[in-house]
Amino acid sequence: MNILHMKYAVEVARAGSLSKASEILLIAQPNISRSIKELEADLGITIFDRSAKGMSLTPQGEEFINYAKGILKQIEHVEKLYKNDSQKKQKFSISVPRACYISEAFIQFSKIIGKDAAEIFYKETNSQRTINNILTHDYKLGIIRYAENYDKYFKAMLEEKDLYSELVTEFSYCLIMSADNPLAQAENINYEDLCEYIEIAHADPYVPSLPLAKVVKEELPDNIDRRIFIFERASQFDLLSENPETFMWVSPPPKKILDRYNLVIKNCIDNKKIYKDVLIYKKGYKLSDLDKRFIDELFKARQIYM
Repeated sequence: MNILHMKYAVEVARAGSLSKASEILLIAQPNISRSIKELEADLGITIFDRSAKGMSLTPQGEEFINYAKGILKQIEHVEKLYKNDSQKKQKFSISVPRACYISEAFIQFSKIIGKDAAEIFYKETNSQRTINNILTHDYKLGIIRYAENYDKYFKAMLEEKDLYSELVTEFSYCLIMSADNPLAQAENINYEDLCEYIEIAHADPYVPSLPLAKVVKEELPDNIDRRIFIFERASQFDLLSENPETFMWVSPPPKKILDRYNLVIKNCIDNKKIYKDVLIYKKGYKLSDLDKRFIDELFKARQIYM
């Protein structure tokens, strides 16, 4: 069914004749007449009785016009809603790994959004969902994290998906724990020392083209018998603070986080793996002003905390 034909029919019903509807719509009478005939053929009904006096609705036509008016009113409402929204509202969306320096960048970014209406989406998740959010869920920016040894897998996948990528930072994970953890007093720690403790971990590692079981085994080695898997950062700090048996591997946290939760960073002599955080978005996408502001804050935070 053609919406334009429906509009013509409603206007003819309101005006009572093709000539009057033609004057109002500024459309030639033959075009309106042809459109209404096509509409009647599509629906399999006669909407109007034609006579020398004009156009009058049939019983089926009257029923149809009532429905059509409701439909057109809803369409008008949706158009006004989103046209006005797109003109007035700034929009920003990003998916990121769970990282203190990125959340610090987002905090500073939130202070410079400005006075105009804005709709902001900030989602912490793994690399697979970040990529999917950009490709299928209308997120504009993403930051993915992966171990350096998986570089070729991610570069090939980003090229295949036609995604632009830019390295944000490289780092090694920090080992953090409560200042009350018995290991907090040790000068150096190795992996074997951690076996008796509870690891706080994120349960969703991902590498393209590799089986999940292989990735999990490398990212979450089986020398730890007790793990608590979490999906957002607030709980991890509460757990680390309140349970001195716990520890966690994280990107370098700011001092204010360590002080707030009574946490310490410890040196682990076995910890040599390098990770990368990479900014991604669709090739050809033009960065908005909000995008540029966030990226500026992101690189400032990298300089301060990484």
